[in-house]
Order: sequence, then C-alpha cells, then structure tokens
Amino acid sequence: MPFDKTVVVPLDPDATFDLVTRPDRLRRWQTVAARVDLQAGGEYRWTVVPGHSAAGTFREVVPGRRVVFGWGWEGDEELPPGSSTVTVTLTPTAGGTEVRLVHDGLNAEQAARHAEGWNHYLDRLVAAAQTSDAGPDDWAAAPDPLDELSSAEATLAVVQHVLRGVTADDLSRQTPCTEFTVAQLADHLAGSIAALGGAAGATFDDDPGKPVEARIADLAQPALEAWRNRGLDGTVTLGPNNAPATVAAGILSIEFLVHAWDFAAATDGDVAVSEPLAEYVLALAHKIISPEGRKAVGFDDPVPAPHTSDAVTRLIAYTGRHPVPAA
Repeated sequence: MPFDKTVVVPLDPDATFDLVTRPDRLRRWQTVAARVDLQAGGEYRWTVVPGHSAAGTFREVVPGRRVVFGWGWEGDEELPPGSSTVTVTLTPTAGGTEVRLVHDGLNAEQAARHAEGWNHYLDRLVAAAQTSDAGPDDWAAAPDPLDELSSAEATLAVVQHVLRGVTADDLSRQTPCTEFTVAQLADHLAGSIAALGGAAGATFDDDPGKPVEARIADLAQPALEAWRNRGLDGTVTLGPNNAPATVAAGILSIEFLVHAWDFAAATDGDVAVSEPLAEYVLALAHKIISPEGRKAVGFDDPVPAPHTSDAVTRLIAYTGRHPVPAA
C-alpha cells in the first residue's frame, strides 16, 4: 500500500533537490544527522529522530529531477533498511517546484505510520523552503525512552540549531567559558566529539574551515553512528583511562547541551530544549561530574540556583556558569 503525496515548494528544482538530498539541508527539516553517498549504489543513513535511524541505498539519482532510494529502519525486523522504496520526483511549476513523494513496499499498518511521518516532514520541507530552516522539530525534542544515546542525538539537535545562527562575525565573541571565544569553543567541542566518538571506534576528517554548524554536525554524525553500532555495554578507553561506556556516551549530552547554552549566550541565540531532556542531562551531570574531575574538565564550582528553576538553568548553574537567560 503506497503513500503518495505532492507538495509545492517555492524553490527551483536544483535548490529543491539539494534540500531533499544534502545533509546540511536535510538537517533543516527532516534529520538530526545524515550520512549521504549520493550516487546509484551509494548508501545513506538518516537519524530522523533520536533513537530512530533510516538507512538504505540510492537506486537512481537524476540531479534536479528524481531520486529513488531503499528505505527501512535500523533494528526493525519488519521493515529493515532498504526493504521499501521511496521515489521523489521534482517537476517545475508556477512559483516553484512540485515535489511528489511515493513510498512503496509497505503493508497497511506501515503505510499508516509512515503517512503520519511523511505528512509531518513534508510540511517541514515546505517551511524550510520558505524560510531556509523549519526550526526545532517537536518530534525530536523528548525521546522516549531516554538513554545515553538517544539523549546525545537529541542534544545534538539542540546545539546544531544554535550553531546554525552563528556567523563569521560571531567567531571572535567571548563565551561564558572565560578561556574560549566562539571559535575556540567550537575547537574544544570538535575535540571532545573526536575523543568521545573515537572511544567507540569512529574515525574523523575534521575541517576547521567549515561553518561551525556543518563542522560539528559532520563530526557528530560518525561519532553517534559508531556509538549506535557499539552499544553501551562494557568499558572504553578514554584518554589514558578506561571508563564505563555509559559514562563516555553520557558526556556527549553534557557537552552538547551545556555548550549549546554557551554558544547561545555568546551570540544572543536561543536554546530550544524540552524539560524532560534537560532533566535527564542534569541527572547525567550529577552522576558524571565528580568534585575532583570538575576542574579537569573546565567547570567552576556550582553556582546556587533555586530548586524551582527549569532544568537547563540548574544544569548551567551546576557547571559553574551564572545562568543568565541566553535569549
């Protein structure tokens, strides 16, 4: 039972094709993270919402006109990667491009479930075409269940949204981390992702010359994919020490969310984070940040915060920052 829907976006076919195929564009409306080898036979992997990654192989790629790819979900025995087919056809029309999406190879239950998803994301596609960014995705805001990996994916979405607004003029701004400008904090976060992702077996090709959002996203995608492949059992090597895998993976959420706040505070941005996610990261911080390790990771002594404060405020205060609202 196929899903078949057409929307019109106010862009030409080439720009629309970029929006539905390029990782930096996909992150603006459909994915938290994306890996794409855009050629017939090339593989892709999209983390659509935390804890749910679609994957498959491109079967046909006609730039500006058509893309066909296998579709399925990691860990789903009934619809595994590549077991269904998505065809996206682009046709010039008055005022933009007609985007027709057909999803074949689904049973009735799968079709109903995917119809809900595609309707949600096709609406966001139109919004991204109109304003360049559809904004934070409510579906990615509060994963259920929450664990160290779904939290890391959700907080990655938070920091990427903040970084998307960072311009070249912002790089020299001072952050709440007194030793870091925005550019230096980006270097620090890149290094943290490489170390923590490397503990799970990821390899990286860092390019400090990229825009900050693209740089962090392109490092975080292989890091989180490696953690998904490895899982949370046992221990990993982190620097000169061994650490529980849950601790190493948990640090990613703290890094992403705390530094999202730092970047937003420095650039007059906004941190869009759900209370359940922020509460979870705060609990991780209490568990992971020991008094003796606090100075080693650059955190000052905790700052008092009213217990009635929201979780982000209490998290920021716990890391030694003064939680003045970022926006």
